Amino acid sequence: MGAVVSQVLSGCTPKNSSLSGINSRTFTATGNTIRVGEVSSLSGSEATFGLSAHRGIELAFDEINRNGGILGKKLELVTLDDRSKPEEAATAATKLIADSAVIAVLGEVASSRSIAMAPIAQNSKTPMISPSSTNPRVTEMGNYIFRVCFIDPFQGEVMAKFALEHLKVKKVAILRDVDSDYSTGLADYFTAALKKGGGTIVLDESYTSSDIDFKSQLTAIRAKKPDAILVPGYYTSVGLIARQTRELGIQAPLLGGDGWDSPKLVEIGGKALENSYFSNHYSNDDTAPKIKDFVTQFSQRYTSKPDGMAAMGYDAAMILVDSIRRSKTLSKQDLRDAIAATKGFAAVTGNISLNEHRNAVKPAVVLKIVDGLFRYQTTIQP
Repeated sequence: MGAVVSQVLSGCTPKNSSLSGINSRTFTATGNTIRVGEVSSLSGSEATFGLSAHRGIELAFDEINRNGGILGKKLELVTLDDRSKPEEAATAATKLIADSAVIAVLGEVASSRSIAMAPIAQNSKTPMISPSSTNPRVTEMGNYIFRVCFIDPFQGEVMAKFALEHLKVKKVAILRDVDSDYSTGLADYFTAALKKGGGTIVLDESYTSSDIDFKSQLTAIRAKKPDAILVPGYYTSVGLIARQTRELGIQAPLLGGDGWDSPKLVEIGGKALENSYFSNHYSNDDTAPKIKDFVTQFSQRYTSKPDGMAAMGYDAAMILVDSIRRSKTLSKQDLRDAIAATKGFAAVTGNISLNEHRNAVKPAVVLKIVDGLFRYQTTIQP
C-alpha cells in the first residue's frame, strides 16, 4: 500500500498554501497509524529549502510504509506551510501539536523558524527534530529539541580552515544578514576561527533580508582588497550579492555555508558565482552506496537530484523511525529518550550520533561552484 499522508505537498509548491494545510493528495489506510507533524517553508523566500526537505521526509515515510510500516502501523505525515516566516512556524507547530495530536514534529529547516517553534514543542513535551537548523540556540531551547545536522560553530571552523589551508587566504571581508540568526551566528564563528588560525577580518558589513541593493557595502569591501568574502546568507540574497560583487569588479572568491544549497542560487547569481565555495551536509556526487541509492530513488521520483536539504529531511525522518522502533512505548517521554540515545546511525549524510546537547556529531563537505554545478572539494571531520 502507498504512503499514509494527510495534507502534504505532492509535486510542486501550491498556489494557495496556508497554515490550514496543503491541499493536494490524501492517502488513507486501514488499521492504526502513527501521526507525525512537519513544519516546512513550502512557499516564501526559502521555499526551495522547505520543498527539498519535505520531499526527503516524504520519500523516507513512503519507503517505510511500502515495507510494511513500523510496529504494525503506517506512518501518517501532516505537513503545514509556514511561508518562510518564524511567526507562522510557531502557529503551525501549535496547530500540529494541539489539533493534530502528533507524536513528534519534523522541522524547520531554517534556524530562526526552528527557534520560534522550539518553545512550543518543549512546553508540550513533544519531540522536535530539525533537519538542518545549524544555529546553536535551537537545541538550547530544551531537552525535547533535536537536530541531525552539524552546528554553526563547526561549520564556521570548516570554512575558516578551508580558507586558510586550502585557499591560502589571510584577509577576509564579511557581508552578513542581520535579520537572520543563522547568518549572524555563522559569521561570528567563522570570525573567531579565522582569527585563531592567523587570518584577519578586514571589514564586517551587514544587510537586511529584504534588501536587494548591496553596492554600498560592497564598495566599502572593495576598498579593503580582501582575499575572499564570506557571505553567510540564504540563496536568494547570495545570488544578488554575487552579481553585484562582480559588477563592481571584485574578483575575490565568495565563501558561504549550507544556506547556499539550492539550484535557485545559480539561477539568480549565474556566472558571478563561479569558483566560489560553501560548506554543506553532503555531496550528491559521492559514490558511497547509501548515497548513490538515495540519489537514485529521489531522482526517479522527483526527476531532479537531491540537494543537502533533501538528504537532511530524509535522515531526520529515518532517525525518528529508528527511535520509534527503539522506544519502550509510543509515549512522547519514551520517544524523546530513544531519540536522545541515537548513536552511530548510518545516515545518507554520514554516521550520526547525538551528543549530550542533542546535536549531531558528523562531518561536513566543502563544495565548489564550477560551470553552475556544485562540485565536491573535501570532507572535514569534527
